Amino acid sequence: MADPTPLALVPGTAAEARLPRNVEAEAALLGALMVDNRIVEDVQMDLKPLHFFEPLHGRIYEQILKLVDRNMVANPVTLKPLLDADPALKELGGPGYLAQLTGSGAAVIGARDFARQIYDLALLRELVGVGRELVDKALDTSESIDPKGQIEAAEMALYTVAEAGGDTGSMKTFAQATRLAVEMAEKALNSGGHVSGITTGLDGLNNRTGGVHPSDLIIVAGRPGMGKSSLATNIAYNAARRWVRDLGDGIPPEKSIGAPVAIFNLEMSADQLATRILAENSGISGESLRMGKISHADFQNLVRASRELQDLPLFIDDTAGLTIAALRTRARRLKRRHNIGMIVVDYLQLLQGSGKTGDNRVNEISEISRGLKQLAKELSLPVIALSQLSRAVESREDKRPQLSDLRESGSIEQDADMVWFLYREDYYEMSKEPNIEQDPAAYAQWAEKMDRIKGHSELIVAKQRHGATGKVRLFFDARITRFTDLADDGRFGGGDD
Repeated sequence: MADPTPLALVPGTAAEARLPRNVEAEAALLGALMVDNRIVEDVQMDLKPLHFFEPLHGRIYEQILKLVDRNMVANPVTLKPLLDADPALKELGGPGYLAQLTGSGAAVIGARDFARQIYDLALLRELVGVGRELVDKALDTSESIDPKGQIEAAEMALYTVAEAGGDTGSMKTFAQATRLAVEMAEKALNSGGHVSGITTGLDGLNNRTGGVHPSDLIIVAGRPGMGKSSLATNIAYNAARRWVRDLGDGIPPEKSIGAPVAIFNLEMSADQLATRILAENSGISGESLRMGKISHADFQNLVRASRELQDLPLFIDDTAGLTIAALRTRARRLKRRHNIGMIVVDYLQLLQGSGKTGDNRVNEISEISRGLKQLAKELSLPVIALSQLSRAVESREDKRPQLSDLRESGSIEQDADMVWFLYREDYYEMSKEPNIEQDPAAYAQWAEKMDRIKGHSELIVAKQRHGATGKVRLFFDARITRFTDLADDGRFGGGDD
């Protein structure tokens, strides 16, 4: 929670009198803490000195924490030399006020409730401050007017207040960390033994990575035409569909290996993206859908697929030219309103930075990749971000991407928890078609190879913090833009590692 000090009002004004507070609860809690120092262990993680409305109470609480931290007894006697010079305490009778606070031993029973109420009231005061600051800035037209910037800042402030009521500390005991590890293992067990995060819907990829995990930034990169957008859309659809299925089967949300998904598509409109998903689910090519080249039977399949997709928890934002700050604001809103569990960004280079990096594109990309990683950690969900590759790939004989090909910034590789590259041999082989009339034998050889490799795709896991790197065999049906698992039939070149 942010420091509520800026909310302080002029003492004695009507506005200050209306601020939420319970000074009596503050006094009762301090008394309970001095009577039984063990209560400090229960309240100090969430409750901070700045949460007290009465500044003197905050200072007394701070000194109690310091004494307990030094393994000393905190009571009116030991606190006296620490607070003797406090002018506010002198006004209330000096050390006698400390003894007065301990007068009701019954306060010990309700100490934890007092702490919770003090914290909640501080939260409300913070909310009042956000509202007041929003009004003040909206009324002030003396400086450059930036309504969108003010809205983004207000939403960020509101999100901070909203999240403050949760687990405010990143420090976890070993018992808590162990419980999280066991829950992850249980999720993997329930999924069939290979998914501890959120499913990608592709068994080969799940086996390699265990799914995608909260707080992870996953970069999916490849040259144009490799199917990056299709793969990300497939994964988003598979995760959302699994979420619906698990809930329908009575599986609690926290045990599901699916998730509601937000897709930020800066390149494609929402209806184009929906057409892709409809094509994948109905088996009708996207081209046929766009041009109306479908039969009545196809149309019935389309209607069926559309009905099935209506309740799918997929949220699409197709705003062009989003800044990383705006994306994070919108993601927080979706997390708050719809509890999204995964974010897809298509694609990273189309995002804009804060503008503070000047004309340096490398620094701007660094800011964006760092912002996406921070977002993944802040919201505790995986962020899958698509990225372009440099043209250096095309100049090599082996056109399989490498980490050094990530375009414009090494910070993408540094910030990412996983980096996946897509490579389709048939895409490059297509351009090598010989002239059938000039060299029929070469053409026959080329056609035989194309028939053997058509649709075969490699997903190269080039970096993974959680496990080994390697390759995953996939099949890409370009007609309906869908990736599926490819069985190892011995015809696909290259090993698994």
